[in-house]
Amino acid sequence: MSATSLDLETHRVALTGHCYRMLGSATDADDAVQETLLRAMKALDRFEERAAMRTWLYRIATNVCLDALAERKRVRPIDDGPRGTVESTLETQPHEHWLEPIADARAIPDDETPEAILSLRQRTRLAFVAAMQHLPPRQRAALLLAEVLEWPVAEIAQTLETTVAAINSALQRARATLAARGSEGLLRIPSSEEKETAARYGAAFERYDIEALVGMLRHDAVLSMPPFTLWLQGPEDIGRWHVGPGHGCRGSRIRWVEVPGQEAFAQWRRDPAGGFAAWALVVLDPDGTHIGAVTSFLDVERIFPAFGLPLRLA
Repeated sequence: MSATSLDLETHRVALTGHCYRMLGSATDADDAVQETLLRAMKALDRFEERAAMRTWLYRIATNVCLDALAERKRVRPIDDGPRGTVESTLETQPHEHWLEPIADARAIPDDETPEAILSLRQRTRLAFVAAMQHLPPRQRAALLLAEVLEWPVAEIAQTLETTVAAINSALQRARATLAARGSEGLLRIPSSEEKETAARYGAAFERYDIEALVGMLRHDAVLSMPPFTLWLQGPEDIGRWHVGPGHGCRGSRIRWVEVPGQEAFAQWRRDPAGGFAAWALVVLDPDGTHIGAVTSFLDVERIFPAFGLPLRLA
């Protein structure tokens, strides 16, 4: 039986996760997957069914992503400039500049084993994907194919049209770069204790109990709010931000959402005209009984619909 467009579509979630890890953007991943499926449709008559379709699609998707990476990379504010202060001028960069979160259901296929799903979530965390952006595109592709998809080196070399020796060298350099960035910490999944820590932080935020909120921050905790370039570090500055420029968040409503490997909630701020308006998707990085990082993604017009979230609450 020949492959059809329906057969291709069954691989969309897995391909989206792969493209997201390559590109650091849910939007760019969607575009790359669409291009992958279009290329695959055009080449279906040449598809060798003795090869696994998903492997064939991953090859196409990897090269689509490499083409896209020739144009840009995604970063976090903490990777993009020096630490700021509460008094710093607020400046922005366009959304194409920033790493974006992705919904768990859009990137993690549910037809894998529980062990494989856990591994995929570890490697789709914001911290891991952010670290990937520091690798040259071909090193990034080689590492993801080797460590996420567990492809043999010879197959990676064939996909990237190079030699086995070149892939081994690329993997060695990529692993050294990640080790320098604390690779073990990049793959953490919150423990039950850390999930409880995140829940207490969210409750304190919704009450706008700044004393409790600041008391939960690690001594070197970071707050960032893309598309603003500003990032703050330390409980004192973060607390001052919440009672100063960020005071409009008082009285917000939150709803927990699923992002791969981390705790996150959506935030709606009180609207003077009535109800609540979407404001941020907040991703937390709990560390034991403390919070190590808070990233508030403010591009809600693009992010909330991708998570199935409304832009307004009654």
